[in-house]
Amino acid sequence: MSDTKSNMLELGTKAPYFELPNPSENNALQSLEDLKGEKGTLVIFMCNHCPFVLHVIDQLAELYEDYGAKGIEFIGISSNDVEKYPQDSPENMVEFRDSEGFKFPYLYDESQSVAKAYDAACTPDFYFFDDKLDLIYRGQMDDSRPGNHKEVTGEDLIIAFENLLAGEKQEELQKPSLGCNIKWKN
Repeated sequence: MSDTKSNMLELGTKAPYFELPNPSENNALQSLEDLKGEKGTLVIFMCNHCPFVLHVIDQLAELYEDYGAKGIEFIGISSNDVEKYPQDSPENMVEFRDSEGFKFPYLYDESQSVAKAYDAACTPDFYFFDDKLDLIYRGQMDDSRPGNHKEVTGEDLIIAFENLLAGEKQEELQKPSLGCNIKWKN
């Protein structure tokens, strides 16, 4: 497990467009435009086996239950090289989604072009866009990490969600996410 920080894409960046297969929906292609939330969209680069993702997945599912109904959509994307990391295969993505019980779409970026377009570096890596798909928050979910004994709260994402919903400015200090590096193809 290598600790990799997110690259912190520039705020105001337009969400790069994508259309990817959803293994849980018979590989139906789903696009950013199809899935975006009415008020905001959280794009999460994640995978099935990363200890950092496993550490936060229950809280992430809970946040989706709370904020999905308020017009904020979540979209999970796995971009790992499945030849070297078969546990992240599309079949295992379906199994992971079912076993963990999260309800947001979980798409497969086989070419890794979407991860590159977002300058994603780690799992989990979070990008929160407003209703116009302008980046308003990127960085960590909260201060908790595997083994640091801090409670998983989702605090940083909650603040970003609440600021958006209240029409308030986002926090200026946004801390990078930390996780396993995305498993790039050679």
